[in-house]
Amino acid sequence: MEKPVYLLGTPVHNLTMKETLALIEGAIARKEHIHHTVVNAGKIVAMHENAELRESVVNADLINADGQAVVWASKILGAPLKERVGGIDLMEMLVARAHEKRYRIFFFGAREEIVKKVVSRYSLEYGPDIIAGYRNGYYKKEEERSIAQQIAGSGAQILFVAISSPKKENFLYQNRDLLHSVNFVMGVGGSFDVVAGHVKRAPLWMQKAGLEWLYRVYQEPRRMFKRYLVGNAKFIGLLISYKFGRRKYQPSVRPNSL
Repeated sequence: MEKPVYLLGTPVHNLTMKETLALIEGAIARKEHIHHTVVNAGKIVAMHENAELRESVVNADLINADGQAVVWASKILGAPLKERVGGIDLMEMLVARAHEKRYRIFFFGAREEIVKKVVSRYSLEYGPDIIAGYRNGYYKKEEERSIAQQIAGSGAQILFVAISSPKKENFLYQNRDLLHSVNFVMGVGGSFDVVAGHVKRAPLWMQKAGLEWLYRVYQEPRRMFKRYLVGNAKFIGLLISYKFGRRKYQPSVRPNSL
């Protein structure tokens, strides 16, 4: 795989969804390990403010752009990405592949009732054989190693972690030694809430227009308004700074090459 391009100081692999899926399936077939992550506008802003998160992200093996704003920024900065690779879309496609190719998946994160609904839905749709195990996302820091051991011992080829940033990125990076036996590990944020029907996803036209954030604000105005208002403003500020050469930030560590 080609080396990533750097956008706003963040490495991103310039891959389509189809290319990403092929790379993952190849790794599973060869029993290799891929630590995957995605970046969007909010995470890129957070990486400039949180060194621990930055280290966890840039050391992933595979980094996709899950955010139309990142794709737009790549064009403005003269390094256009092929397309957005949505994390929830990739997850859903991999669940379907698990049924076809007999992969087993561990689902980790969200509230107990939410993760149970996710497992129940996928079991009904694809059969229970794809389920290697599941656990809710509420735990103490000192429990992380035992949770990682539980996941590694489940026989899963795929791990989805539905916990908010930066906790999920740091969990995957800091426990990478135990999770190396899982062929593909991926943070999926709030995707379990969508799959369980607890949160509705934006209509397709809003996704393509880069307005999913606005739909989230519409659903949860009190919780999301300030987050997106401040985050989007900071992202635009970063883009202006990089575009006009006032910042040339590069992470201190580089992503692995597959």
